[in-house]
Amino acid sequence: MPSRIRPAVMGIAAAALVLPLITAPARATADVPRTGFEAGHGAHWTSAREESRFLDVVAHSGERADVRRIGSTRLGRPLRLVRIGARHARNVMLLICGQHGNEPAGREACLITVRDLVRADDRATLTFLRHTTVLVVPTANPDGSAAGTRGNSDGIDINRDHLALRTTEARAVATVIRDQQPDVIYDMHEYEATAPYYDDDLMTLWPRNLNTYPAVRDEAYQLSEGFVRPAAAAAGFTSGHYGIWTDQMTGRPVRQTAGDGQEGILRNMAGIKNAVGLLVESRTDAPDGTGASPDPASRLRHRVAVQLAALKGALRYADRRRGRLDAVTDAARAAGLDDRGPVYLAGADNDPPDAAQILADPPCGYRLTAAQYTRVQDVLDLQGITVRRTADGAVVALRQPERALVPLLLDPRAGHPLTAARPYHGC
Repeated sequence: MPSRIRPAVMGIAAAALVLPLITAPARATADVPRTGFEAGHGAHWTSAREESRFLDVVAHSGERADVRRIGSTRLGRPLRLVRIGARHARNVMLLICGQHGNEPAGREACLITVRDLVRADDRATLTFLRHTTVLVVPTANPDGSAAGTRGNSDGIDINRDHLALRTTEARAVATVIRDQQPDVIYDMHEYEATAPYYDDDLMTLWPRNLNTYPAVRDEAYQLSEGFVRPAAAAAGFTSGHYGIWTDQMTGRPVRQTAGDGQEGILRNMAGIKNAVGLLVESRTDAPDGTGASPDPASRLRHRVAVQLAALKGALRYADRRRGRLDAVTDAARAAGLDDRGPVYLAGADNDPPDAAQILADPPCGYRLTAAQYTRVQDVLDLQGITVRRTADGAVVALRQPERALVPLLLDPRAGHPLTAARPYHGC
């Protein structure tokens, strides 16, 4: 695909774009909470203390929202989850913001959107929130955010830890996914441009892991191409595909720099867990690409504006394709219960695996010794994997909704198994 939106792609969601935005700006009254970023007109990012005060006000704005603590970092900072809308809606959308502490624009967009959804009174938004629960982790890496670092306080990249769950931050996210079963997982990041191939305002990428149910992957692509990128274009921003350097004249890929199928990346884990996942990245340098601006705050405002525009497209997607989301995610979970087809231990939709990396005839499940089960029990539980205890350990069958996740966690041939469990056949 060309780096910049073409009319054919724009046409996919033209009807959605002419309708009113789902999120309406909050009314300009004295009691409207403002983020530290907004209060400073973009001169600085919202601090942890400002975020805490902001969310406290939001939590007391009525029954439409609540804020709860879902964990703590190694340094004791809280990990919070905001719920907006219906408590038990069929559709659930999860926003993950600030996994990398030095990529704050998505976090700011999340906080602003939380406020606007909570206080909106237009019919479109109220209807949307009657049918959809919006969950937001506004700061998924509080220690990294405070330090301005990509990793957490141990230097671990959280967005490579959604399989092994070594970090408290990834464990908190896994708990939310297990308990809430989101249909959409929208993960917000930033990137450094590499001109002239890789310098759009916005980049997106869907799950590329081959264990993603095909219709789920198609919906993630539709989220990107039919809603998020067109929304950015309508706001005057350029967009492209993350990890792919594209020739600006021909629109053809020049080099693949990212975007593989690693299961520890959240957008891939979203697909494996039967959710429509999307990675969204805004660029960190100045809009003109020079890295300079007469008003330094304008660069920060630009980054947040890009994220806000893209997020409004994602909200439109969740609203307009609500019925399709139901059908696709239900079908993906049912496919896992059918226990049919290969499981891929490596590879991506743009990187075919070797034959040795494909379980063409997967086992029925895996047997764990008592010692093995003791070591991995908590991770299996957090990942939502069903386990049957036995006298000498445990048995984990593939016949469950997250079928492909079982070999990735337990097969000795997998790239990063928790333990080398013993496969068994003869279901």
